[in-house]
Amino acid sequence: MTAELVRGQNHPLPQTRLEIRISAGNPIVAGATLGDERGTVHGAEWVAHPASPQLAGIEVPKQAAADHRLAVDLDAMPDHIHRVTVLLALPAGVGGPARFGVMAAPFVAVTGLDGTEIAGYTITDLDSESAVTALELYRRQGAWKVRAVGQGYAGGLAAMLHDQRLAEATDLAARINEAVVRGMARSVAQPPPRSEGDGRVRTSAAGVGADPAATTGVGADPAPVQPQTPQQPQGAPATGGPVNYEHPARRTAAPPTPAPTAPPAAPGQPAQPVAGDASGWTMDERLYNQVWGMFEDLARTTAAYRSAVDFAESRMEQELDRVLSDPRTRVGPAADSARADARAKHADLVEQARAALDRDLAQLTAEAEVVEPALPPAYARWDSPVWQAYQVPMEIPMALRVGDLHLPERTDLRIPMLVRLPLERGLWIDAGRSGGFDEGPADSGELRRLAADAAVAIAARLLAVYPAGEIAVHVIDPAGSAAGSFAPLVGSGALAEPPAAGAQGVSSVLAALTRRVDLVQMAVRSGATDALPPDLDTAEQLLIVHDFPHGFDDRAVTQLRYLADEGPAVGVHLMMVADREDARAYGPVLDPLWRSLLRLTPVADDHLADPWVGHAWTYEPSMVPRGSRVLDQVLGEAGRAAKALKAARARPSYGN
Repeated sequence: MTAELVRGQNHPLPQTRLEIRISAGNPIVAGATLGDERGTVHGAEWVAHPASPQLAGIEVPKQAAADHRLAVDLDAMPDHIHRVTVLLALPAGVGGPARFGVMAAPFVAVTGLDGTEIAGYTITDLDSESAVTALELYRRQGAWKVRAVGQGYAGGLAAMLHDQRLAEATDLAARINEAVVRGMARSVAQPPPRSEGDGRVRTSAAGVGADPAATTGVGADPAPVQPQTPQQPQGAPATGGPVNYEHPARRTAAPPTPAPTAPPAAPGQPAQPVAGDASGWTMDERLYNQVWGMFEDLARTTAAYRSAVDFAESRMEQELDRVLSDPRTRVGPAADSARADARAKHADLVEQARAALDRDLAQLTAEAEVVEPALPPAYARWDSPVWQAYQVPMEIPMALRVGDLHLPERTDLRIPMLVRLPLERGLWIDAGRSGGFDEGPADSGELRRLAADAAVAIAARLLAVYPAGEIAVHVIDPAGSAAGSFAPLVGSGALAEPPAAGAQGVSSVLAALTRRVDLVQMAVRSGATDALPPDLDTAEQLLIVHDFPHGFDDRAVTQLRYLADEGPAVGVHLMMVADREDARAYGPVLDPLWRSLLRLTPVADDHLADPWVGHAWTYEPSMVPRGSRVLDQVLGEAGRAAKALKAARARPSYGN
């Protein structure tokens, strides 16, 4: 029976391999400290946090998230450790809530490896605090207990660590916040929560008869899939069966037209996937939600597989250690038999985990094969037949495809990477070399050309999916070095003006867009949007900056940072094509700029993280196939529509 704890209450722990599950509603940082008999934390090496997530007996998540799972093995704790304290903190400098008092009360649960809840604690009465000691696991007379703490700290993470007598509390808090900011900068933004009951029932590695402990463990991924509990957030995926493509609960949104349903499945077979079977009022919304559901399912089923494999390896190592540590069984037939049994168990667990993964991957692949051809232009690949019948839309779509994502377990299973529109975050097309470019072009000039081509492909998509006149594109190319890449935009008339070159051109474009941001901000704040100057273009604005920082003085750099920070809220969006190494002369002053942008690459690179588990996903840009004329066709159609609208607006109107 679950114990519902209140502040100060304790409860015995019936087992030592545990999970600690945290639900907060907003992204938070989760960590843990290890203390001695007095609760003293003797150094940074006694703290598990996103920059150093593993200690003996505990593993915490590597990034901030609304939901966390911490893996705990109390038997693996060193003898001098008597207290494990779970810490929660709000990430600093990322634009989220600054105090717990404006959020829903965080919920913390201690569960067994099978998901059975042992104790739960809702942390109430928080106000100005930005960090809180949630609970502690402590050793008493050879047994472990859990105590609900709920001690908040208005001074944040540093004050909380200092209270545990950690000498370098301030420095460690700064390192943790730095790691969290870096992690959030590379994480794909999480979509809005699914409607109630919109979970996709799927299987984990434990669903095929493996040891229940195989779904998690110290050293494994901190967020494996587990059966749903009453305290889990609504819409969280459950486990215990194959992916259910019928999704009966997805129709809770009551769209005006019924969503497609799958045909009846043969006995013993999963239902056939159907495009658009997620909840939503329109087919575009249903497809958007379905793509994100596939993304989440792939993240979690892979986490379960990796966790099961890690557990199998850990279990085999422990069994082999026991054999070697006993002189009576170290050599001879008994030792050989014990080693063989340990390896056989390992192989069996890995085989079961792989079978579960392959089953889930096969179902997700079948769904992808159905969904991909049904995607509208905003979500479709450039080689999709949907572009052949392209027409300028009348409404802005929900999202835009900027590439594909995949994991090494199944590289041919590609999930469309969709970003919401209007863009809430600028884009940075990285023209420099990084770890993922090892198999890409060796020539830096070729990388820069590919980066400019990738920027043009994304800009063309934006122009294609916005209604005529609803978005304007500006280009800054100080040296004119990307004239070939920008030629389709120039030739189609899609640009508001020719690419700006030279210091004067850079200054002119930045001044005009900065003025627009200032005027719209003032108008919005004063409630006088009808008083904007008549020459102000109220359409969304996209600025493409090529080859930064060449041609930019200090004033231009300051304006660029201002546009990146303030522009998205008033319809001015930034896309930078740059090599970060070229801007090293500015020092750390530009670090906030890079972090504010979503980094994309012109070739495959494994730099993006999902918002649920934190896997490193390989990103591939959405490029126009070589020799295809689709870009010219689409830009030409969008350009003609924009010119026709401009001409219609220029005609004099005659009133009665």
